[in-house]
Amino acid sequence: MTAENESGRHSLTLENRKLLSLEGVTDIDSFDDGQITLFTQLGELVVKGRDLHVNELSVEAGRLTVEGDIWSLSYGEKNRKTKAGMIKKAFR
Repeated sequence: MTAENESGRHSLTLENRKLLSLEGVTDIDSFDDGQITLFTQLGELVVKGRDLHVNELSVEAGRLTVEGDIWSLSYGEKNRKTKAGMIKKAFR
């Protein structure tokens, strides 16, 4: 197993702050027209903006496409996979 496979793979392309293409998406936690919280192979990612729309989603292929007025991309903890996982750990 290579180091890339151990840590995962993730890439994104942002065009004119209107079209965001992501690869390496493992799960989507929540989304509305102002914020999308998702998980990549390298951790949590929060996309903020206005009039956000998920155009393409394939968790099997790890792809996500978002259109709208994109204001920010914010990465969270690298090892955090889902909120449910954190809650389960807290009640052990």
